[in-house]
Amino acid sequence: MKKNMGDLDRGIRIVIAIVIAVLYFTDTIEGTLAYILMAFSAIFVLTSFISFCPLYLPLGINTCKTKK
Repeated sequence: MKKNMGDLDRGIRIVIAIVIAVLYFTDTIEGTLAYILMAFSAIFVLTSFISFCPLYLPLGINTCKTKK
């Protein structure tokens, strides 16, 4: 897997995942929406740690800065 996520993109995903987790654990969101958002936050954290987003491949997006 070739990295396709830059530092800013990874940071934004981590912040969104933390916000969703806080909303979940403070019972601000609940039910089906909470489970769906928690799944998205888990995916955001996983893709941030590996610096690769599979959805970026078919869309042709690459936020990772390349070294020249």
